[in-house]
Amino acid sequence: MIDRNPMIYVVDDDASVCRSIERLLLSRDYRTKAFTSAHDFLSLKYYERPACLVLDLAMPDVNGIEVQEKLIASDISLPIIFISGNATIPASVRAMKAGAVNFIEKPFDHNVLIAEIEKSIQQDVKISHREMEILAIKQCIDTLTPRENEVFKQVITGKLNKQIAAELGVCEKTIKVHRANMMKKMHVRSVAELVRLSASLATFPMKAQHLCQYQARCENQSKRSGNIVDQTAYRYADAT
Repeated sequence: MIDRNPMIYVVDDDASVCRSIERLLLSRDYRTKAFTSAHDFLSLKYYERPACLVLDLAMPDVNGIEVQEKLIASDISLPIIFISGNATIPASVRAMKAGAVNFIEKPFDHNVLIAEIEKSIQQDVKISHREMEILAIKQCIDTLTPRENEVFKQVITGKLNKQIAAELGVCEKTIKVHRANMMKKMHVRSVAELVRLSASLATFPMKAQHLCQYQARCENQSKRSGNIVDQTAYRYADAT
């Protein structure tokens, strides 16, 4: 599930800057959480989505670039808007190359910041939907038995039932049964659909830690909305 009300995270060691941005965001009906410590922000168990991060570049202990690197290392794809009063060109280039949405110099125009936040949220909505699709595929795969999983891996390579049976040392009739069960659990009706699901996993991988965080976030948001993850996530398979 994706929360319709975006969360804007603010990380700046200057408490007055945090308060100022919080007031601005609340006035525009955004939900927000502010942190004067990068460590506290990085200690969150999961990050709500859709969301974006307004991040100060120059902070003690852990600077903005290091926060960005730690998020990337944890496979957490929050769009980042850097803010700084003394940004250097090398730092700006480094941040943008690593995927930052923009770099805004302090003091900044409130309308400029809001415009960048709105752009970031639109970007994260697309990413969040994609992550939900990947989670749904992984949940389907987790329901497969070890033998069905083996058949799945063979089918997506284009092998026929006879070839798979020879490869696994079983009769073709047994493979047909496993294949039918696997296709049903994966919510697909053709090999082409199955290959597309497999390709999605390859092109948009989620690390184990990120998957656990994302699943916890989905479950938390599902409880608030009264839905469960599986019922909505599986729609992707039906739409392919």
